[in-house]
Amino acid sequence: MIEELKSEAIVKKVGGRFKLTALIQRRLTELLQGARPLIENVEGKTMLEIVVQEILQDKITAEGMPLDGKPESGDSGSSRHD
Repeated sequence: MIEELKSEAIVKKVGGRFKLTALIQRRLTELLQGARPLIENVEGKTMLEIVVQEILQDKITAEGMPLDGKPESGDSGSSRHD
């Protein structure tokens, strides 16, 4: 298990365990579909380790907004769904 996932800091960073799980799942899916990692030095790291580092380095957030502030595809940046 990845040590960072044992810490409450990453849970608080994204706003709860459910959001953390959803974020990890969404990002793992993106990586599996060919998205490029948003961190450097990925050699020897599993995809899960890459996702955790992306979260810890504020490259991705639970709100679906990467660090550059641009919404991810299909997302207007709003978390409200009507």
